[in-house]
Amino acid sequence: MALMDISVIPLDGGSGSLSAKVAGLQRLLEQSGLDYKLNDMGTTVSGTAEELFAVAEKLHGHLFTTGSERVYTVLKIDDRRDKDVGIGGKIASVERKMR
Repeated sequence: MALMDISVIPLDGGSGSLSAKVAGLQRLLEQSGLDYKLNDMGTTVSGTAEELFAVAEKLHGHLFTTGSERVYTVLKIDDRRDKDVGIGGKIASVERKMR
């Protein structure tokens, strides 16, 4: 499994609030069946690398279907194949080491 951190940002101007657009993207993630967690600066998604690239493309394209003319997408993928990883695993590892 792999983890992806993704932020999809419309660059069309507007009111400054993106929460309605983010809600639409979160609905798409819910429909994808992948495990995901919204955070203050983006969303973390868990799946195979192929699934993550596919959902990233879908999220990026979605904003164009809702009227955006310019979309900026930032993603990071950690594809670890020597062990199972999941959302929250990295944080738990650091927290164990802090004790």
